[in-house]
Amino acid sequence: MKTHTAFLALAGALALTACGDAADETATDPNTDMTANDTAGADAMTPPAGQAAMPGSPQEFVDMAAASDMFEIESARLAQEMGSSQAVKDFAAMMIEDHTTSTANLKAAAAEAQPALTVAPELTAEQQTQLDQLRQAGDRFDALYKQQQVAAHEKALAMLEGYADEDGPAPLTTFASETATVVEGHLEHARELTVD
Repeated sequence: MKTHTAFLALAGALALTACGDAADETATDPNTDMTANDTAGADAMTPPAGQAAMPGSPQEFVDMAAASDMFEIESARLAQEMGSSQAVKDFAAMMIEDHTTSTANLKAAAAEAQPALTVAPELTAEQQTQLDQLRQAGDRFDALYKQQQVAAHEKALAMLEGYADEDGPAPLTTFASETATVVEGHLEHARELTVD
């Protein structure tokens, strides 16, 4: 119930922040970017702009979880290639390993659900934009990667914890509960990353 109430508060805050996204996109300060503006001053209780709503069906949950894993893997590959600090590269290696495992676990859970569900990862428009921002970040790559990782893991954790409390197929709610623990650890690690 506590998680469900927190999610409702999160969703309400999202609706309000989504209206201001267009103004953030016009920022011209070269030392900032749209994502930085959207999440500046945010704490763990404030969702990043563009926060996804809770899935309305088991298939939507599978789609959202698969997209989250795919984003983590793709952004981590960029971090290993473009990151400056060893801490970022090490974190990225952990993201590839853990989110590859998560995808395998999601596929198994989706296959066990009745009826069975399809796992076909596809990035959202927001996730694709974030990958494009990373590719163009230059010297700011590590800082932007950290910022995106914190926001992405906050989103994923809220989704997983929310779905774990839903009355969905048992294999999926179990997956959500178990994966939430891993994602929570990733979030703590991302917040502690030291970047220049």
